[in-house]
Amino acid sequence: MAVTLDGKLVVALSSRALFDFEEENRVFDEQGDEAYSRYQLERLDAPAAHGVAYPLVKKLLAFNEDGVHRVEVVILSRNDPVSGLRVFRSAEVAQLKLERGVFTRGRAPFGFLKPLGAHLFLSANGDDVRDALAAGFPAARVYSKSLVDAERHADEVRIAFDGDAVLFSDEAERVFQSKGLDEFQAHEKRNAKCPLPPGPFKPLLAALHNLQAAARSSAVPMRIRTALVTARSSPGHERAIRTLMDWNIAVDEAMFLGGLEKGAFLQAFEPDFFFDDQTRHCDSAVMAGPTGHVISGIANMPR
Repeated sequence: MAVTLDGKLVVALSSRALFDFEEENRVFDEQGDEAYSRYQLERLDAPAAHGVAYPLVKKLLAFNEDGVHRVEVVILSRNDPVSGLRVFRSAEVAQLKLERGVFTRGRAPFGFLKPLGAHLFLSANGDDVRDALAAGFPAARVYSKSLVDAERHADEVRIAFDGDAVLFSDEAERVFQSKGLDEFQAHEKRNAKCPLPPGPFKPLLAALHNLQAAARSSAVPMRIRTALVTARSSPGHERAIRTLMDWNIAVDEAMFLGGLEKGAFLQAFEPDFFFDDQTRHCDSAVMAGPTGHVISGIANMPR
């Protein structure tokens, strides 16, 4: 029987998302591809430090610990295959069971997301993230300076999402950008019972919901906790909640902050990853935990 990833949560990520290859990337930027490859090969036996996505990957792979393959993590990288040796060697030292990788030596890798059936793509390359989002895959540019703490709440994966342009479409955000807060609130109140169209990260939330349901009936102690962290406030909260109800997907926590800075609230939640479409919210979130910029929606269109 052919091997398949159907029915599994599939996370694809670049080597710079999983490991701290910032120094190596500077070598690439300053000296080019061949110098970068030599640099990596010379350090083949030096495990790379943990990167932004390490806590998320470590915890998601724990869902496989009872021998049932529920989660697949794949390296999808612009690295050359030789540099890929160090990626897999570093993963082995970190006790991350990674079996699959695609290395494209500078070519855009997003085309491989479809055959992988990926539910998430994490990369430090903004162009690759835009391409992935345009192709219909949840994707985010990782903030390399995010707080990384793989030891906290060891038996729980915590993921926080912004609402508009992330879980939901940017339909309502366009009203806010063009007509202001008062019209936005009035628009959302009029349409409170009309579900918002899905945004780029609905497939990931749905896949996490399914993984959580499967884990409940297993011996695996890992659990998933999700949060909606949005600048919406009452009365705009109702449409967001009703949309999730219409999807038959629940979140564990919801924070309707009415424009307050998100960082302090995320510090209380302690996410393993937070996704937002606006850089100012990402900048506020990096001290709370790993952060990804979802480069989609009207907030990311050229002005």
